[in-house]
Amino acid sequence: MTSSIAKQRTSMTGTPEAQQWADWMVHKALPLWSSAGYDRTRHLYHERLTFDATPIIMPDLRLMVQARQIATFCRASLDGVFNASQDALRCLNEVQARYWRSDDQPGWVFALGPDGRPSKTTRDLYAHAFILFAYAWTYRLSGETALLKVVNDTIEEMESIFHAPGGGFLDAVPPSDAIRRQNPHMHLLEAYLVLFEVTADQFYLDHAQRLIALAQDRFICPRSGMLLEFFGPDWAPCQPFGHNAVEPGHLFEWSWLLNEAVRLNPTAPHTQNLNAMAERLFEAGTHYGITHGVVRDGITDNGTLTHTSTRIWPQTELVRLLACRNKMQAGKPVNQTEDTLFKTITREFFTSYAPASLQGGWVDRRNTDGDLTVDHMPASSLYHIYSASREFFTPTGA
Repeated sequence: MTSSIAKQRTSMTGTPEAQQWADWMVHKALPLWSSAGYDRTRHLYHERLTFDATPIIMPDLRLMVQARQIATFCRASLDGVFNASQDALRCLNEVQARYWRSDDQPGWVFALGPDGRPSKTTRDLYAHAFILFAYAWTYRLSGETALLKVVNDTIEEMESIFHAPGGGFLDAVPPSDAIRRQNPHMHLLEAYLVLFEVTADQFYLDHAQRLIALAQDRFICPRSGMLLEFFGPDWAPCQPFGHNAVEPGHLFEWSWLLNEAVRLNPTAPHTQNLNAMAERLFEAGTHYGITHGVVRDGITDNGTLTHTSTRIWPQTELVRLLACRNKMQAGKPVNQTEDTLFKTITREFFTSYAPASLQGGWVDRRNTDGDLTVDHMPASSLYHIYSASREFFTPTGA
């Protein structure tokens, strides 16, 4: 199967900005996080580094972070740009042994303590989505069919553990509240789409299509076209219209996922509807969620800006989406508005979030005034940044 990096390149991906993304990822970020970011004693990835790249020992190592790092380094190997896949595969073996059913219960524990034993045994849907994502990419890299056995066993466990009335799943078991969230469902959709891409098994596509239907029916407000974040047990929005939380970064992420669903299953019915939804999400995010060339943290479902703080990952979700939109428009005149936005976001990214002084590291959060609000570099951001950067790699045919 051909990697998505082999799609036709157009003017956006041939710019100096595009080269900056690719060079920084391959020569700075991946070397840093595969070395300082990897614990060779435990064969697990560090959760955080200081700004001088010293590992920070944490009381909990979350499954989600391990899965994201494993997937990223497998993808980098598949993309032919950086090979630290042996460490990633070794980490997966360790993760499977220590997180899966390690408290003698079905499913994957949330986190390990410094002693290598479960420290938090909550079953978390978000984390389960990412372990499926990691297994999909390790299967694509290694071809080991035993990995798919773990995937399918995990899916069966998830259907039981997180079952909820009215469609979709519970966020966690035991639950911390009665709120239902779109976010873990989004990443579960992502995992199922990748599983379908790497196996061509209709089973995974069927699961993905059910989640897309749930998004159409429940997550997206028909009045505004906005994707809401929080719902009651019956999937009704938590607040009256105009007061529901919306994250611009998730508008871009969902827009990209809907485009991916069409790319992977172009002859399916309702593709025009999916394309229209993706376009509406993109337009809402760019219209309401960006000020001064930066994607902000929060708006409401009527477009009111509520959180002017910023994080690194929404910037990368927009960059990835802009690059993919550019590729989908191959052969057409360049969209100057989107091209200018790409250049602006890129400039801000390498000035405010990934300055040269951090040598492949990043600032994850800034407040309204642009001041740092964190004192460390979280490993979890690499998944988002790599997903954007890989759009600018030279095709390898991997």
